[in-house]
Amino acid sequence: MDPGSIVLILIAVGALGFLGYSCVRIVPQAKVMVVERLGKFHDVATSGLNLLWPFIDSPRPIEMRTGNRYMRSTMVDLREQVMGFETVQVITHDNVNMEVGSVIYYQIVDPAKALYQVENLALAIEQLTMTNLRNVMGSLTLDQTLTSRETVNTRLRIVLDEATEKWGVKVTRVELREIEPPQAIKSAMAKQMTAERERRAEVTKAEGDKAAAILQAEGEKISRILRAEAERDAEIARAEGHKRATMLEAEGKAEATRLTFEAIHNGRATPEILALRYMETLQEMSKGDNKMFIPYEATATLGAVSALKEVFFKDDEGAKAKAPAQRPAPTAAALAAQAIARGNVLAESATLAGVPAVPPRRPRPPTEQDE
Repeated sequence: MDPGSIVLILIAVGALGFLGYSCVRIVPQAKVMVVERLGKFHDVATSGLNLLWPFIDSPRPIEMRTGNRYMRSTMVDLREQVMGFETVQVITHDNVNMEVGSVIYYQIVDPAKALYQVENLALAIEQLTMTNLRNVMGSLTLDQTLTSRETVNTRLRIVLDEATEKWGVKVTRVELREIEPPQAIKSAMAKQMTAERERRAEVTKAEGDKAAAILQAEGEKISRILRAEAERDAEIARAEGHKRATMLEAEGKAEATRLTFEAIHNGRATPEILALRYMETLQEMSKGDNKMFIPYEATATLGAVSALKEVFFKDDEGAKAKAPAQRPAPTAAALAAQAIARGNVLAESATLAGVPAVPPRRPRPPTEQDE
């Protein structure tokens, strides 16, 4: 075989190899390839082995952002992509300039729309995110932007999802990465935070003092109640003891009196013995200084006084009625009353002198002869 034939064979093998490489395309998992036939959309090659007609079918490249660089690739990644943006200047509703950085998570759900509905998908998503971020932050105040990140994230996600739906892109999540207010605002916020913390400390201390005072007052109240209950129980116990002692003493006296009475009754004491005991008792009671006993019968004295009153009033009335006439002789009742009075006076005088009083003699009842 001459050298010219060998060269031709090598050229044919190379051409066949190039044609085979051009016809066979292997697509990785989770990626697809948009195939154009003669410059027109033909099909979407999925993961695996795919055959293309050489010089007729060709893949359509897509420009994607990786980090801060844009790269062209014939493969369209169907996985969820993340795109971070540098901080941008925004103005809040209360005219505060601040820098905000954001991160967006998106996923291509229709590769054909992502290639044919927008010229540069990554650039379009970036610019759309920045403009809508300025719009959302401009409708909020500084305090709202700092405290309502979840609200801002939700509003941004809804706006971007609606705008990128026609591009075959699904925005899954938007996050505010950082919010940097001006240095003057930071200093004011630091002072405000310090004042707020001091206020909370004062409030906490006041609440603690209040709780301590309440607990102390409740403790004193309970202590006083317990002390009063203890004193009440002690008074009740003392009263019960005094009552019991008094009852026992009265029972003892009653028993002694009963025994004395039984002894006297069983011994059949005569009036002379009783009088003798009476005198002995008076002598025992009269021992000591500054003592004076006047035993008398109040009923007899009152009877004598009433009798004397009746006699005197009758005498006065008779004297007034019959002044010149002779006074009549006293009746038996008057004489009896006078005798009783004299006897009581003698008894009182004898008692004062320490001599036993002789009981007054009972007057003799009047007879018909006396009347």
